[in-house]
Amino acid sequence: MGNSTQTSVLTAEANAQRMPGMLLRDAPVYAVSIALFVFCLGLFASYGIGIGPDLIIANSRLYMLSAFALLVIDAALLLFRNRPDGPTKFLVETYRQRLSNLRFLISVPAFAIVIIFMPFFSKLKSMIPLFNDFTWDPAFVAWDRAIFFGYDAWELLQPIFGYPLITAGMAVLYHAWTLLIYAGTLFFLFYSAGQSIRREYLVGFFLIWTIIGGAMATMLASVGPCFVGPILGDPTFDAQMAYLNEANEQVPILTLHVQEILLGWYNAGERGLGSGITAMPSMHVSMAMLFWLAIRRVSRFAGHFFFAFLIIIWIGSVHLAYHYAVDGLVSIIATAFVWKLSIAIVAAWDAFIAGRDQATLRTNTVPAE
Repeated sequence: MGNSTQTSVLTAEANAQRMPGMLLRDAPVYAVSIALFVFCLGLFASYGIGIGPDLIIANSRLYMLSAFALLVIDAALLLFRNRPDGPTKFLVETYRQRLSNLRFLISVPAFAIVIIFMPFFSKLKSMIPLFNDFTWDPAFVAWDRAIFFGYDAWELLQPIFGYPLITAGMAVLYHAWTLLIYAGTLFFLFYSAGQSIRREYLVGFFLIWTIIGGAMATMLASVGPCFVGPILGDPTFDAQMAYLNEANEQVPILTLHVQEILLGWYNAGERGLGSGITAMPSMHVSMAMLFWLAIRRVSRFAGHFFFAFLIIIWIGSVHLAYHYAVDGLVSIIATAFVWKLSIAIVAAWDAFIAGRDQATLRTNTVPAE
């Protein structure tokens, strides 16, 4: 038996011994996600709505595509930093070691849960009109005007950002936000340098989509500036939409096409992946906030970058007529609370495990009478 085979066998045996304990530490992730799944399934069943495999398959494709893109980037960085004589052999050996790493293996079940989760949220988001009417838009308009001295937030942003090229660029960045859900979450799923931050991010990920994007969005049901006209017959933001459409004639504003698709899905009663209309709270801002809170503990530079990205997303959500300014403000406050809750959940579980291990150690070391 060669040395590499012996090493592989020893690694597999060591992983088998350590895996139950490592999986046990991930219990908060599984407990929170499974509890939310059960709740959603019960809610869907009460309305006769099911989840087909098509949405899960579509979501898995997006995650796999993101994983492939991250793999290509990672491989390029590895080759650039190490400059091996045999690039192929070097990459094969590097990824063989990574795939056999216990920290990678224990992330696979959580990866499966993440893939299944987003279709549940899309269903939940599209069901908001079944639970509550869209009645909160006038209140949020009033809140914005109370904060901004009688003006709508977009009016104050317009002198700075109201140029077609700037608007088009902001729309591209607003779409790039999707990378946080897929590539960003994959990064933390398989991030091996800090297991606490990994679990805190995942618990927070499940909680923000359900509490902020589900429960709060239902209680505060609103459609947002771009939809108050076509859905509620309110002309308040007609001038903003007129600017966006005029800008679109000069430079493509990607968000306008997406808004048309969302409105079409809403009118058709679609409940597919990414469907559903809701303004308060802003999940774009919430997800950007969560990612910033987590990534700043990984890299100071990344923390600065994604804080700037958070601000751009918040401004963009208003400038592009998706949200009121207060949508983002509420999202930031709520996400900060959820983040603290996630940290507390993981810390409490770790303390419980440590206490149990200490008790077991004391029991095993008590001398016989």
